[in-house]
Amino acid sequence: MSGDGNQPSGGPPAADVVAAAGRLLDPLAALRTPADPPVDVYLTGSVFLDIIFTGLDSAPVRGTESWARGMGSSPGGVANMATALARLGLRTSLAAAFGDDMYGDYCWDSLENGEGIDLTQSHRVRGWHSPVTVSMAYEGERTMVSHGHEAPQPAVLDQEGAPECPPPARACVASLAPGRVEDWVAVAARRGSRIFADVGWDDSGRWELAALADLAHCEAFLPNAEEAMRYTRTDSPRAAAHALADKVPLAVVTMGADGAYAVDGRTGETAEVPAIRVEALDPTGAGDVFVAGFVTGTLAGWPLADRLAFAGLTAALSVQEFGGSLSAPGWVEVAAWWQHVKSYDDQAAALRHYAFLDDLLPAGGRPGPLRRAVPTIGFRQR
Repeated sequence: MSGDGNQPSGGPPAADVVAAAGRLLDPLAALRTPADPPVDVYLTGSVFLDIIFTGLDSAPVRGTESWARGMGSSPGGVANMATALARLGLRTSLAAAFGDDMYGDYCWDSLENGEGIDLTQSHRVRGWHSPVTVSMAYEGERTMVSHGHEAPQPAVLDQEGAPECPPPARACVASLAPGRVEDWVAVAARRGSRIFADVGWDDSGRWELAALADLAHCEAFLPNAEEAMRYTRTDSPRAAAHALADKVPLAVVTMGADGAYAVDGRTGETAEVPAIRVEALDPTGAGDVFVAGFVTGTLAGWPLADRLAFAGLTAALSVQEFGGSLSAPGWVEVAAWWQHVKSYDDQAAALRHYAFLDDLLPAGGRPGPLRRAVPTIGFRQR
């Protein structure tokens, strides 16, 4: 996306549009009514402290010491998705257990005060240490080592007078697993929440869709290409998406460098968007950011192709920063990217896929710079 040999095109000054995106953008502003639930998206899961090493030339070799050129620390796990949703202007509620150690202090403060995420459904666990993941990024991929123990009590509060859980919400994000049933998913769906779900690797090797019991409650299912093909016994991501659309109203298959493909099983509509080519610093959390972008566009009522394009854009922007949760882009980053693209004459494909941003971005974005991953935590205040 360099301007080699090209002159910037006409139009409003880029700085003016990006500055406008510095005001808070609520993608659902035109849809909100007094009767709406106070929460846009609810999710639950485990919060990790992520420590990320980047700038490795190759995988660490047994018996040797490797030095990384970059390092970042940030909340991880379900915090990746929660932060991505909040940074796109959605009112996000997270139910999770937090350790009462300094890592837990940092993660709680970062999510509640730094990102504005509602943690009334979350709780601190005395004597329980925070789970930790060390991620090493190299050659466009990552290797992770994690340690932690199951929280000694549920992540949702159950005592008298506790907040209703799950709370009334426009949507919920669930992570499906073979053989596991999450009771809250059915409860939320019965109350009218729209359920979006992803899935992890099936360590059993069975890859049976019937084992994903909560899929029956989902409006949208967003696996990656390998997962989708294994679950559907198909030989292409597009065929897998069509097979999944027989099971859920909306199937979205991410295809890595090849973009993403979606099928609306209710209307038969399909959409495909190519990936945005960027130099990836750290891919941690990119899948979560993609889901957050897609949820945002769906709740806002955008066309399927625009939702898919926006999800891919947010994921592409995230991999250019350190850390899963704190690499998620806000509207300022989206506006800056769009102005950069429009300033050159050789971006016909991008202009075609992302023209919808023109009507969206002038309304504003998020004030101030976003918090990013830092090498370490707990710096003393001077």
